[in-house]
Amino acid sequence: MKKLTMMSCLGLIFTLLAVPAVATDYVGSDQCFSCHQENYNDWQASGHPWKLRKMEKARYSKLPLPPGYSWDDISYVIGGANKKARFIDNNGYIITTAKDGSEAMTQYNIEDGSWSFYHKGEKKPYKCGPCHMTNYSSMGNQDGKPGMIGTWSEDGIGCEECHGAGGDHIRQPSKKNIQISTSAESCGKCHQRGGMGPEPPASGGFIKHHEQINELKAGVHKDLDCTTCHDPHKRAILAKDNCAECHDDVAKSFAKNIHGKQGTRCIECHMPKASKSAIAVSSYTGDVRTHIFKINTDKNADMFKTVEEKGMKSTFSKGFVTLDYVCLGCHASRDRGWASQNAKKIH
Repeated sequence: MKKLTMMSCLGLIFTLLAVPAVATDYVGSDQCFSCHQENYNDWQASGHPWKLRKMEKARYSKLPLPPGYSWDDISYVIGGANKKARFIDNNGYIITTAKDGSEAMTQYNIEDGSWSFYHKGEKKPYKCGPCHMTNYSSMGNQDGKPGMIGTWSEDGIGCEECHGAGGDHIRQPSKKNIQISTSAESCGKCHQRGGMGPEPPASGGFIKHHEQINELKAGVHKDLDCTTCHDPHKRAILAKDNCAECHDDVAKSFAKNIHGKQGTRCIECHMPKASKSAIAVSSYTGDVRTHIFKINTDKNADMFKTVEEKGMKSTFSKGFVTLDYVCLGCHASRDRGWASQNAKKIH
């Protein structure tokens, strides 16, 4: 066998170094800005990068802290953009008590400035992967903190969580070497609870939060993709007002009645806030809009069902919303009987 000389060894090394890197290297969302400034700025304001932030960034958000804590006691903040914020201590555990160990509400609710209990008094590891970070692996502990379960490339939902590793795309920009998917399942991998089936879990009189794919699959728009109404780079509340594109006759009729004349939008009735993330405004008004759309106008209809399996009871939402969630949030002095009589004429 021919022996390798020093020069041939060096040549082999230089050849290997010249081979392009495999398309598995994550480069971070900041690398996307120079070519995609508009999408990058929309994403920054969307709430996705806020799903998890280091203390060094989050401390400038003017969030209050749980009793007794200072920012020196905090390593990360979970959320803090639109709905709520939770806090992680320097060992990687979610804070569930006051600093002295006494009972305390430790979840801050942004909409009304209130506080709620979150797993009161428990030693709660942070194991929210893969939906609060980019390129999650269940192995190891981020930053070496025992309470942080798993590791990841970037805090929050960065560009590469949806578009895949961007190393090749940065080196040679092309649509062929970056992932672009508009399927509902692409969003549903995070916007679900317990799988992507058409049975949204519910609790306490509301659909649980982050079940958009379950709701979509349970409702009349199950064949639509999220991008039909949403720009995935923008905040969800900036969804397109495009109901009339498919429901033109209904929209024209609706525009002539009292609700249409006062500017009530389709989503106020067909996407009521029947889900709860942080707070409930009233008995039938949460803080997240449902994606079920279909309204059952029967005054006796029950929006939820309870299933018992192996001695455990679970509650799920059915494929419609009922009149208490649709009408009584605004017409609080009325009842479902009144709503049933009038809802059928709404268009």
